[in-house]
Amino acid sequence: MALEKTFVMIKPDGIQRGLIGEIISRIEKKGLKLVAMKFMMISKELAEKHYDIHKDKSFYNDLIDFITSSPVLASVWEGENAISIVRKLVGHTKPEDSKPGSIRGDFAISATKNLIHASDGSDTAEREISLFFNESELVDYKLSISKWYE
Repeated sequence: MALEKTFVMIKPDGIQRGLIGEIISRIEKKGLKLVAMKFMMISKELAEKHYDIHKDKSFYNDLIDFITSSPVLASVWEGENAISIVRKLVGHTKPEDSKPGSIRGDFAISATKNLIHASDGSDTAEREISLFFNESELVDYKLSISKWYE
């Protein structure tokens, strides 16, 4: 097992639907440690950098418009195999393909408005974390209950 950091963003629809607490709670209950969090409006420039991989796709402009339409909650989580654990908690991009019990499986109704973004690999996580947070904003501490997750 590897100790990892991963980037998670609650998207505008998750904010507007009042699901912040539910989503954070699921990640916390899994045993991951919150190391940074920022409630913010994403600028068009930041959105374009974040979604650069989709630049040539037909949905790119709609994606940029959506992610900049309302606040998001950007966060960094740490734990053993954090990236794959969070991806399983989040569920498939298409809600109809997400398993019940996953965030998208339980709450999302659209592939374009699917509540949450999570890094899909270690390179992506590192890149996304650096887009939204400075190194000094990541808090290093030990959870007092961490021994119960080892």
